[in-house]
Amino acid sequence: MGAWAELGGLFAAAFLSATLLPGSSEVVLIALVQGAQGAEAAAAVAVASIGNTLGAIVTWGIGRGLAGAGAARMSEGTRAHLARAEAWHRRLGMWSLLLSWVPVVGDPIVLLAGVLRTPFWPFLILVAAGKTARYGALAALAAG
Repeated sequence: MGAWAELGGLFAAAFLSATLLPGSSEVVLIALVQGAQGAEAAAAVAVASIGNTLGAIVTWGIGRGLAGAGAARMSEGTRAHLARAEAWHRRLGMWSLLLSWVPVVGDPIVLLAGVLRTPFWPFLILVAAGKTARYGALAALAAG
């Protein structure tokens, strides 16, 4: 398989794993980075970071859509659950978006940011920083 196809597969894995769909891009990144030279490893980190950040933007957008469309139809239990999540998010602030890369909790953090209408540019900067740092650390560990 050529380098472009491998990077395309990494992009797809990273994008999908940042949505609410299950997936893991870490295994793909590690496989590409092991034995790679500096520029190849850097390209893999960049592609994974961009794909994962774009996937997070989709999840954030879904959250924004839910905020407007679904609020009136929520059950009382769902409203209470959302109120607890909102209190948690407000306590930690937007800085919690730096944890958007954490498995299991990252996607709900991003979705909640959309529901709570976190402004796009701060959202993008924090999510991209967290995800890029995570992929960079993984690549450094995989490279040896």
